[in-house]
Amino acid sequence: MRARNFPIAWCGFAAWLLALAASLALALPAAAQEESRGPAPGAVQNIAVTLHADGTPVPGREWLLALRFVPRGPEWHGYWSNPGDAGAGMVLKLDLPPDWKVGAARYPVPRRLLIAGLMNHVYEGPYTVLVPVVPGPSAAGWGARAVTGTLDYLACTDEICVPQTARLRSVAGGDFLRWRSEVAPMLDAPGRFAFAGEMLRLAIPLPAGVALPDPHVFIANERLVAHAAAQTLRRAGDMLIAEIPLDRYGTGKAGEVRGILAFGDGGGVAFAAAPGAVPRGGTLVAGPEGAAMPPWWSLILGALLGGMLLNIMPCVFPILSLKALSLARAGESEAQARAEALAYTAGVVLACLGLGALLLALRAAGQQVGWAFQLQEPGVVVALLVLASVITANLAGLFDLPALSLNRPGQPTGGAAGAFATGLLAAFIATPCTGPFMAAALGAALLLPAPAALLLFACLGLGLALPFVLIGFVPALRRRLPRPGPWMERFRRIMAIPMGLTALALLWLTARLGGKPFGLIALVLVLGVVLGLMATGRLQRRGKLAWPAFGLIAAPFVVFAAIGLPSVYAPGGGGAARESLHQTVPFSPEALARARGEGRPVFLYFTADWCVTCKVNEAAAIERAQVRAAFAEAGVVVMVGDWTRRDAAITAFLTQQGAAGVPLYLWYAPGAAAGTQLPQVLTPDLLIARAKAAAATSTAAPRGTAPPGQRAAGSD
Repeated sequence: MRARNFPIAWCGFAAWLLALAASLALALPAAAQEESRGPAPGAVQNIAVTLHADGTPVPGREWLLALRFVPRGPEWHGYWSNPGDAGAGMVLKLDLPPDWKVGAARYPVPRRLLIAGLMNHVYEGPYTVLVPVVPGPSAAGWGARAVTGTLDYLACTDEICVPQTARLRSVAGGDFLRWRSEVAPMLDAPGRFAFAGEMLRLAIPLPAGVALPDPHVFIANERLVAHAAAQTLRRAGDMLIAEIPLDRYGTGKAGEVRGILAFGDGGGVAFAAAPGAVPRGGTLVAGPEGAAMPPWWSLILGALLGGMLLNIMPCVFPILSLKALSLARAGESEAQARAEALAYTAGVVLACLGLGALLLALRAAGQQVGWAFQLQEPGVVVALLVLASVITANLAGLFDLPALSLNRPGQPTGGAAGAFATGLLAAFIATPCTGPFMAAALGAALLLPAPAALLLFACLGLGLALPFVLIGFVPALRRRLPRPGPWMERFRRIMAIPMGLTALALLWLTARLGGKPFGLIALVLVLGVVLGLMATGRLQRRGKLAWPAFGLIAAPFVVFAAIGLPSVYAPGGGGAARESLHQTVPFSPEALARARGEGRPVFLYFTADWCVTCKVNEAAAIERAQVRAAFAEAGVVVMVGDWTRRDAAITAFLTQQGAAGVPLYLWYAPGAAAGTQLPQVLTPDLLIARAKAAAATSTAAPRGTAPPGQRAAGSD
């Protein structure tokens, strides 16, 4: 049986093998064709891609390939080469001979997609990326062969992202004429770039006649700039000047900067920039509120009025004691009054020019500093502490210092030299605060060319000195001053009190900047100097040589401080947490983006321990129970930028807002494109009204959620 059945079984097995071989022969070409044209059967292409070839390759001549992307629905988007804060660019691998060269891909102008504070650079709808190839000698026998390869890319919606892999096989034809017109053309002239502190500054050659309805600069270098930060763009003739904040976590370095300048109407140009000088100034094209350059006459007037108002700002009240004594003495002689008025003005203007020139030089060198930068340096604060203590001792009558024109009646006066020194001191102490009118002028000074900026600083000093100039040159005003007499000695002693309070405030600031041991050693230095001044005063009253004794007494304390202060200095060691009625959030660009992304109102204010105006506003308006209740009802996020110490991120943000110093108050309404600058003199009613308006508009959107029309946060 088995023998007879064997041929039948063998024939059946042989037939099965033949059928299997035939099926494999049919399946292999189909599988090969599928692999060359796309993903495996059953795979879903959320964004389909096709590789097109423009004719046949010629050795040594550029040959274009095109990647045509077509989303399967309007909700899907792809990414530019630099995807932004999230996403991924494409990775292309072509199977080409080794003597062929593949150039950098050429992209259309992307668009911005902001989700939960993250800026993405995307394409919505069909788009085409061109890939230039320069064939080698082997192209001579290439003919009409297809190009194969693989492409890895990302397809996303606002909620999900799906990695995609396409197996490519080129097809002939395609609308290359239209696709070339859609790609951003490269500018013929190179641009220039420079780093200024925490800012990338670009000079892009662009004819002045090119319209820019809503410009934006897309930077191709990854991890170089903060993509979601506000950009400031200005025109200077046929040059577009762009200022873009750097990525805080990036390298901050680049040998070349490439990107695309989008015009805002769908058009744009590609550019490449090399290191070089970037001009300042220009007419504002786009930027945050407050970045616009006011008319020149208004800047001059603002600097003058701002300087005048500094005479009555709380931060400079102590120095008024010095001015008051000089003003009272100005009625003694018309010639003397005019001479001292001019000398005082020269001192004030020179101090403002010196501080302004130093500020501009530091910024040009890449330092991120702003107005009042001197009070962010512990050494400067210690020097001011010693100076304020010396002036307090002089006003209290412990010793005589004729050079400051603070001598007693009947003694030789300091004259013009004393008035000049008083002007220097007044400007140095008065300028840290910014008041009404001067904020715009100082903000513009940081953007204008150096000669124009120095003119504004000089006008600020002239405004500060103007009351003294008027008294010196207007006899009617001088006649209204009280005549010199014994009352001046009593008034001088009284004025020692505010100056002494200033010295105490500087001592507190010293401890805040460098830690409590740093402040303690500074106090020892002050005590040694005061002891030396007391001994000097006794010898002066006896008519003996006094200053050698002062040197002998103060020298050991000075040497001790010179050694001890650097050794115990601890940056931020005395900076205890800022006390507030509100649950405050420390400022950072990321924290601000997160708070705004939650759809809640944000009150952002910048302050410093050395800014008396800031402290007055905080006590009178911000730290009030009724303001806290209104903010809590509206769900306001209270964010604080503490500029007591140098902070590059805060300085860069102030510069973006057109502010040169503190205080600065910003209100971000839910869903607003930008913040609104509030007045520098705050009232509780102003803040409560803002909070109530925000609470009224949030009734349609639950607190803590995004307002209507804002995209939901996704994984891309």
